[in-house]
Amino acid sequence: MPRSAGHLIVRTLESRGVSRVYAVPGESYLDVLDGLYDSAIETIVCRQEGGAGFMALTEGRLTGVPGIAMVTRGPGAANAMIAVHTAWQDATALVLFVGLVPVADRARDAFQEFDLAGWFGSTAKRVITIDDADRAGELVAEAMRIAASGRPGPVVVGLPEDVLVRVTDAEVPRVLGGAAPAPASAQLAEVAERLSGAARPAFLVGGDGWESGAGADLLDIAERAGIPVFTDWRAYDAVPHRGGAWAGWLGYGRADAVAAGYADADLLVFVGCGRSDVLSDGFTRGMETETVLVQADPDARMHAGRLDQHLIATPATFTAALRGIESDALRGERSDDWMRACAAQQERFAAHRADRSDDATASDPGRDLGVDLGTAFGVLDERLAGDATLTYGAGNATIWPHRFVRHLRHASLVGARNGAMGLAVPAAVAAALVHPEHRVVAVCGDGDFFMNGQELATAFAHGAAPLVIVVDNGVYGTIVQHQQRHYPDRPSGTAMTNPDFAAWMRSFGGFGELVERTDAFADALDRALAAEGPALLHLRVDASVMPPASDEITRPDWATTDENGEDR
Repeated sequence: MPRSAGHLIVRTLESRGVSRVYAVPGESYLDVLDGLYDSAIETIVCRQEGGAGFMALTEGRLTGVPGIAMVTRGPGAANAMIAVHTAWQDATALVLFVGLVPVADRARDAFQEFDLAGWFGSTAKRVITIDDADRAGELVAEAMRIAASGRPGPVVVGLPEDVLVRVTDAEVPRVLGGAAPAPASAQLAEVAERLSGAARPAFLVGGDGWESGAGADLLDIAERAGIPVFTDWRAYDAVPHRGGAWAGWLGYGRADAVAAGYADADLLVFVGCGRSDVLSDGFTRGMETETVLVQADPDARMHAGRLDQHLIATPATFTAALRGIESDALRGERSDDWMRACAAQQERFAAHRADRSDDATASDPGRDLGVDLGTAFGVLDERLAGDATLTYGAGNATIWPHRFVRHLRHASLVGARNGAMGLAVPAAVAAALVHPEHRVVAVCGDGDFFMNGQELATAFAHGAAPLVIVVDNGVYGTIVQHQQRHYPDRPSGTAMTNPDFAAWMRSFGGFGELVERTDAFADALDRALAAEGPALLHLRVDASVMPPASDEITRPDWATTDENGEDR
């Protein structure tokens, strides 16, 4: 049937299972907006393009279907770049649609004109411009396929304003079925042989692709075979935090004792992620350990160091195949001692305790440090009981919940693995829309919150009800920590002036409460959790409060490397 290219794009998105698009409207793609008017797809109207991009990224991470963001040309596309970079480094499926100037206006410095491929070509899997109305559906379907295949990532699609309104007889392209890549039996037998022959093997899991719940199966397989399971930075929800095989997470804020377990393994099996600089402490740990990589990307992007075997498979297909091997064939002669020793270190590290990181009171006993974050996030963990979805931007404030808050349900964490600020609030809004049946909690510092705090307006507009916890220390804490290390007693460019964030939330009509004492936190949290609609807790802490030291847990007896990853 005849229709405009813009309407064909919408019908194609419908056929690919898209439930929501996250958009900041622009005159450059009006015909697509018109197509969405009577579509089953819900249009989430966002307040800034960076927020729209982060919401789409969240949709992709939690569902496995590429998230869809729509923005206008020039300035709008510039604002969305942060989400494209995050999706690129985090390996998350995202399709960004960008309105463009009419074809006849190209290369004439037209209003808001820019070079789409020049801007995004090095940070996207593909950059596509729809110049032919008859191919609009085909190219959108191709963008969706590319974003989700292999190593997932962002695809950018340009929409020239005049092409969108051209009428075409092209049909919505058929959905072509295809099986996800799975390991061959000979490859799997080789992995089993490696695992059975190792004295100290370990699984390293991460990345996207765990939304099916395969992580729980992998954890059970590992426990029966005596193999500890570590997770990559901000992929803590890949496996549930339970049982004898859960050995903790690596990356920023991890325990030295947990990192020592990873470094002392004699076989590393990476599933869904590679050996990055963050996981390996700056390419210093485990670089020459015998390594198996299970990843759908044939190029093994973002994996460094030794590689002995590469299986082209997804976390779900690898786990399903591994399930068919008897536990004894994976265990060999190995006891549970190694696995249990690794798990014990994480258990000790995550045990709830008051924060012991601030020394300010030693020289000034009367100094008020505000809310004790160790205590507060221990209470949060007790209330959430492992069942909430947590979202994070960047900053020191996230280290406490990383450490103390459990994940027992898959697809329950969205954090910027590339360190982008401003993701926590929009991610929480999107997560609450994707899974309204689950509690959603955003944890952010004061700097991170105000990067995209305006998206709380989107939550009110579309019925999302996240809880936002803002840790307010009045500084960019991570940068202060680096300054104290490299330029002591010379603070520069890191101080902030903040409002009453709770009052700001109340101005929207939501629940907001300021918490300045540790003993007031539990009751305030209960009131926030009981509130209808969006809620916010504003926690005040002193600028001197820094995350707990990573070496406060004693190194295990079996460790064979020192704190720098060198042989002892």
